[in-house]
Amino acid sequence: MATRSLWRSRAKLAIAASAIFTGSAAATIATSEDPATTLKLCTTVPVRLARDTITAASIVFDYQYSLWGLPEGSVERSKVKHKVHLRSAHKLQELCFKNGGIYIKLGQHIGQLEYLVPQEYVQTMRESMLNKCPVSSYDQVCEVFKQELGETPDKIFNEFDPVPIASASLAQVHVARTTNGQKVAVKVQHIHMTDTAAADRAGVELIVNTLHWFFPSFDYRWLVAEIRESLPKELDFLVEARNSEKCLENFQKLSPHIADYVYAPKVHWNLSTSKLLTMEFMDAAQVNDVKAIERLGIQPTEVAKLVSQAFAEMMFKHGFVHCDPHAANLLVRPLPSGKRSLLGKRKPQLILLDHGLYKELDFNTRYNYASLWKALILADAKSIKENSVKLGAGEDLYALFAGILTMKPWNRVVDPALDHLVIQGNDSERSELQMYASQYFSQISELLRRLPRVILLMLKTNDCLRAVNNSLLQGSSLETFFIIGKISSKAVLEAKKLQRKSLLCQVQVWLEELLLEARLLGMHIALWLLQLRRALTGLTYK
Repeated sequence: MATRSLWRSRAKLAIAASAIFTGSAAATIATSEDPATTLKLCTTVPVRLARDTITAASIVFDYQYSLWGLPEGSVERSKVKHKVHLRSAHKLQELCFKNGGIYIKLGQHIGQLEYLVPQEYVQTMRESMLNKCPVSSYDQVCEVFKQELGETPDKIFNEFDPVPIASASLAQVHVARTTNGQKVAVKVQHIHMTDTAAADRAGVELIVNTLHWFFPSFDYRWLVAEIRESLPKELDFLVEARNSEKCLENFQKLSPHIADYVYAPKVHWNLSTSKLLTMEFMDAAQVNDVKAIERLGIQPTEVAKLVSQAFAEMMFKHGFVHCDPHAANLLVRPLPSGKRSLLGKRKPQLILLDHGLYKELDFNTRYNYASLWKALILADAKSIKENSVKLGAGEDLYALFAGILTMKPWNRVVDPALDHLVIQGNDSERSELQMYASQYFSQISELLRRLPRVILLMLKTNDCLRAVNNSLLQGSSLETFFIIGKISSKAVLEAKKLQRKSLLCQVQVWLEELLLEARLLGMHIALWLLQLRRALTGLTYK
């Protein structure tokens, strides 16, 4: 009865809200400078909010009705919960496609949170959201151009292909040629994105808060808070342009040894606005297209090492991190200044696209995060706990935090074996991880609630990079972990040098550096011997 009464109250509230909205919408349209656009927004936004409400109610009812009376931990409950997860994921997927815009962005976020949300949601979103984004018509593209630059594309460029080569949640990309003959990629924001953003954020918040209200363990309000903060930046393409230039400047100043190996397309500032971004066109292979990379004369293992090195430098040294490194945003081409080796192989250059989502790590966060990864690589249990607690995991969930970062159970995390963190990427390992994720779902939700949002974005970045590595190597490589260990360890020492000014402290840091170099050298020799032994016994080793 209480539930029935609740739904009646909500229905009455919805009717009252609709009546109020109708009156206010009429007034808004009458006084607007662009009545046609305002009318469109005033008619589409309520429909989207209605879809949100119906979808949230349908998911909540499905969980409550389907799981009612089934004992917690029973086999039957697990089977039914899997089916409900799958149905609910498809409902959410359908909502994202119908509403578009930031709903697609939400679906992409969920698809990249492997083992942090139920696997049924991850797989459903990952299979669809990256490849089936909405496409704006050429007329809509022309409308954006007129609003931003005062002319249609054919008046601004010598050539402009009306068919986009790629489409994402917030924008699509067209190939064009400037008046001086340069081939460029033009990123055009989907029309009315900024107009509906506030209502869409409220809609997403409604879904997440409703699910949390009925299921307290389902607490993903941090995802809403993150979208609320990051979306305005992602919708301003001038912010993205500045981020791309700052990223390259950081490599040139702070990581000059690999600056030539990391690239971002040059921005044509005179043809760019907050809703249009014109960049140098990049002729390169997508990072997960192994066959295309090999045709370029590049070894996929070299690409995996470069990706690990570039992002380790960003996280542990620069403190300015590209937080959306999924496969569509990473391209690979031969190093322009490089020559072929004696075996005909070429060195790779990593090209970073879509610089809309960056996070800055302050000194303490960067130091603690680097210290944690150093401890993970060296299997130092005491230091893992200490730095996990500093980052917000708490005394009780530090082992879970380490497990999420490495995708390994605690006994493997602290195993002194050299290859203790290497992921094989086989079905058995995936099944084990899915079992752990399901078993510790409530603890994972609590951990995500505790951690600072910047660390949550590092987890997402970590998941994206793991997926890239998996596509290149069918698992992970011991050598990529060695690179992460080396860069994080050196970042920790550099931070200590800045903190400790006295001569005695500087000597102490210098001795630590010598010990670190000796330990890394030992690991490198052990890695080489392990590879040699496996090669001699006929085993392949990545």
